[in-house]
Amino acid sequence: MVAVGLFFLLILAYAALTIVAYSVLYGISPMPSLGKAQICMQQAIPQDVRGRIYDLGSGWGNLVVSLARSFPQCSVWGYEVSPIPRLFSKALIAISGIPRAHIENGDFFKIPLNDATVVVCYLYPKAMALLKEKFQRELAPGTWVVSNTFAVPGWKPYAVFQVDDLYLTKIYVYKIPLLCP
Repeated sequence: MVAVGLFFLLILAYAALTIVAYSVLYGISPMPSLGKAQICMQQAIPQDVRGRIYDLGSGWGNLVVSLARSFPQCSVWGYEVSPIPRLFSKALIAISGIPRAHIENGDFFKIPLNDATVVVCYLYPKAMALLKEKFQRELAPGTWVVSNTFAVPGWKPYAVFQVDDLYLTKIYVYKIPLLCP
């Protein structure tokens, strides 16, 4: 019995250390879009969109599953480099039974976004600055970008929503081409 308890303790320690290591390596920990912010992000996306939705830095997968439920006409692809949240995401997707929800191991700076209809993210200011260039190169006219908390620097949002939550979270919505570069 003690050996089983020790085994689970070692697994938990390994998981925690892995999450911390990837957080330090990439400069951000896997934080999920939850509650009212997640609902606001979903509502910011037009209900009639078709095609592919990308969740960049999909963390624990909750938004991927929620988007796949809300937009049955779309496939939803989450990209997460941290192995523990990605494994959790894969389990969540398997339990949900939604075949249009996917989690991939990958650096989203290296994956092409040319086929995106919608891109969602909850990252950090430096990542948003780096993604700005990628978005400008790769996103087709009509693509929506929805960001939790952090704006794309220098871009004029199509809309900004302030969520009635503890943090008064802002959701930034952009549509390509931008109204003002």
